[in-house]
Amino acid sequence: MLDAAPNKLNPPTLNLPFPYNKQNFCRYEPIEQQIEHARVLIVNNLLRYESDLSDIARKDWGNEVEKHLRLERKLTQMACDNIASNVKRLVKQPKSVTVHLSEIAEATETFKPDAIVMSGTLTDFDYYNPAYLKSFEKFIKSTKIPVLGICGAHQLIGISFGRKLMTLDMREQHEIRTGRVAEFQYRYVKIIDPADPIFEGITDKESGIWQDYTIKDKILRVWQNHGLQVIGIPEGFKHLAKSYLCENQMMVKRSDGQLIYSVQFHLEKSFEDWSKNPTRWEHPNESRDGRILFENFLKLALEHNTK
Repeated sequence: MLDAAPNKLNPPTLNLPFPYNKQNFCRYEPIEQQIEHARVLIVNNLLRYESDLSDIARKDWGNEVEKHLRLERKLTQMACDNIASNVKRLVKQPKSVTVHLSEIAEATETFKPDAIVMSGTLTDFDYYNPAYLKSFEKFIKSTKIPVLGICGAHQLIGISFGRKLMTLDMREQHEIRTGRVAEFQYRYVKIIDPADPIFEGITDKESGIWQDYTIKDKILRVWQNHGLQVIGIPEGFKHLAKSYLCENQMMVKRSDGQLIYSVQFHLEKSFEDWSKNPTRWEHPNESRDGRILFENFLKLALEHNTK
């Protein structure tokens, strides 16, 4: 009669719908610091004070300027802390400083970073003080320090090199400020150029670094949260990844002595998810891809500085 009670003594095997490998468990991955030291300048791209605003922002926000700025400042802490957490977890002897977008040129002179990592944004760039955008354009076109731009920073780099921003359904940004079509939560991104060194190990099935879906179909599973996109690829850049709604998900510039990577997705969320998940169960499948890209960028930045 024991077989008549399978739920107690012989529970049935559950076939969970995991992609590709069909395994009903996550591969364990100890994260070891492989980078000895790195000086990283973290750039806060969000708004802080009324002086950061354009006339358009002041007009559109009216009496709600301070309310919007409070939200920007709140998100600043989250965004920059996530980046700093990646640096701390991946580098044995990390040194980082966080500065505002308006301070980037001066900060590079005083801090002398090995790499610059730029945060995402919340507000459209026509709401920014035009002087900040002009100053950044001059900086990003000339700096030889390796740069990683994330989400809004990816868009800022795009417009600084002459490309246009539009919504995901191809509308002008001023036409629709809220309720936009958006890519949100974890989404698959298709890698266009797996040979780029940022994807090191992707063609090696025995590397043990990448997930099976990346090795097999050259896709990443990364966090998305955006309603705008860079239209086209700037001159001098190479297209690295795309998604269904957003063609330019990732690009790189390797000319004129520069190394600039920019990604539309939030690769920096890796360790945020790890620390917030009490079971430590979903991390490898949810955000491991972003962590690998972040680590590879730091390695490439250090190599670039020795050339």
